[in-house]
Amino acid sequence: MTLILAGDIGGTKTILQLVEYSAQGSRQNLYEDIYPSRDFPDLVPIVQKFLSAAKQKLDQEVVLEKACLAIAGPVVNDTCVLTNLSWFLDARRLEKDLGITKISLINDFAAIGYGILGLETTEICTLQAGKPAESSPIAVIGAGTGLGEGFLIPEQESYQVFASEGGHADFAPRTELEFQLLQYLRSHYSIDRTSVERVVSGQGIVAIYRFLRDRQIAQESPEIGQIVKNCDQETASSEKRIDPAAAIAKAAMDKSDLLCQQTMQMFVEAYGAEAGNFALKLLPYGGLYIAGGIAAKILPLIQEGNFLRVFRQKGRVSPLLEKVPVHVILNPQVGLIGAVICASRI
Repeated sequence: MTLILAGDIGGTKTILQLVEYSAQGSRQNLYEDIYPSRDFPDLVPIVQKFLSAAKQKLDQEVVLEKACLAIAGPVVNDTCVLTNLSWFLDARRLEKDLGITKISLINDFAAIGYGILGLETTEICTLQAGKPAESSPIAVIGAGTGLGEGFLIPEQESYQVFASEGGHADFAPRTELEFQLLQYLRSHYSIDRTSVERVVSGQGIVAIYRFLRDRQIAQESPEIGQIVKNCDQETASSEKRIDPAAAIAKAAMDKSDLLCQQTMQMFVEAYGAEAGNFALKLLPYGGLYIAGGIAAKILPLIQEGNFLRVFRQKGRVSPLLEKVPVHVILNPQVGLIGAVICASRI
């Protein structure tokens, strides 16, 4: 049995696990904790605090030979500058500072790619069965704090996993309302290009809400309006007490707020369109998996049909996407599962 440190390092939170891993592939989670990333200047003090707590909890020394940390940002030569957090991580520095023999840094969506290989059938929800082909690529897309995209290519009896920065590609509006949204975002953020991440993400939900509110598409309720106002006031100074994207999504699922319902419909359609664009580039007949912190939480809205309708709405090549299996990942710890699997291969 091998002790492995697995981490999911995001702009909002850092999740660490101490896992016992066997050569046969079994995993036993010995200890886990979550830390607010922005409360720390670097990853090292978080890991030190975690290992100290694990030692006390398990009442034994924790000796680690290897670790795999999934990072929300591009990883180059085992180094990374986090996209939504001002940390610079270098695996060799971390090995020295933490006394761990081998640390591997991988992109968070590469970790999810590995994690797919360890999921049970009960941990996914199938939106479209399609016509699976084991020899084809697998695609992974997921909206959360940002928008991640990655893919897996078959290699002998397993897969080779690749991350990408597809979430930073240009947002491609399809309707008149989406063209208006594009102009609104350019003006609001004073930018000359708009990435799809600005629309298909948690920040995108809030941006769509503000756009529809300012266009007076529907009346704003005092409750949601106050949450969004608090978000605007707190962004520069402190952590938000209530996640406005989560509040908007909940009101939409409860059907208690028309503006929130229209916001989430626009979000789901933009999400489906980008998933379809990604699928066209890969033809992932091994499956397209929807990950991230949002999809599983708004599953009823995704299942209503607009996501798949727009996903397949690709003109004369639409029939190609009808063959792609589409699944929503229900296990929020898929990235940690992937980090363990990746570390086991070191």
